[in-house]
Amino acid sequence: LMVWLRRCTHYLFIVVVAVNSTLLTINAGDYIFYTDWAWTSYTVFSISQTLMLIVGATYYLTFTGVPGTATYYALIMTVYTWIAKGAWFSLGYPYDFIVTPVWLPSAMLLDLVYWATKKNKHSLILFGGVLVGMSLPLFNMVNLITVADPLETAFKYPRPTLPPYMTPIEPQVGKFYNSPVALGAGAGAVLACTFAALGCKLNTWTYRWMAA
Repeated sequence: LMVWLRRCTHYLFIVVVAVNSTLLTINAGDYIFYTDWAWTSYTVFSISQTLMLIVGATYYLTFTGVPGTATYYALIMTVYTWIAKGAWFSLGYPYDFIVTPVWLPSAMLLDLVYWATKKNKHSLILFGGVLVGMSLPLFNMVNLITVADPLETAFKYPRPTLPPYMTPIEPQVGKFYNSPVALGAGAGAVLACTFAALGCKLNTWTYRWMAA
């Protein structure tokens, strides 16, 4: 009975976390719309994707104890996103925002760390968190490269004009401290470790609840 309950709880967690990950990342390509705030939005969305990927992938990875399941989790997120974006596409929404599986390479790095450190949980949190946090903003840039031309998209799907007080000052793009990838990677590397630890702790809580 306990094994059955534990497995059901495990699968419930995976579905809940994966669905929520997808919901939180479903608009992560929409920085194309925000032509004035594109880099700011890109940074924020990169960080949100990093955190949602790593908390679920770490939970899944430490629950099964099998290197490779983090990548499998990223695949679940990717497929969920394709399905959801496909539903939006049927309503006339552009489909080519997140069709690139940007989470998979970062999840592979997480699996690699877990395998290389002989399933050391603390190494997974520290090294895995840093690698995922630093890599995902880079891989996310693939979205910018592969999507349709932003101007064409903006004309095809018009948005309301920003009021004067919301109109941003043109940023000096090119400086390192203004780089969306560098900022996303820096913040992501710090925050991803915390969320990797949360993924491990969710696992502990699940077992403790089952054992009660």
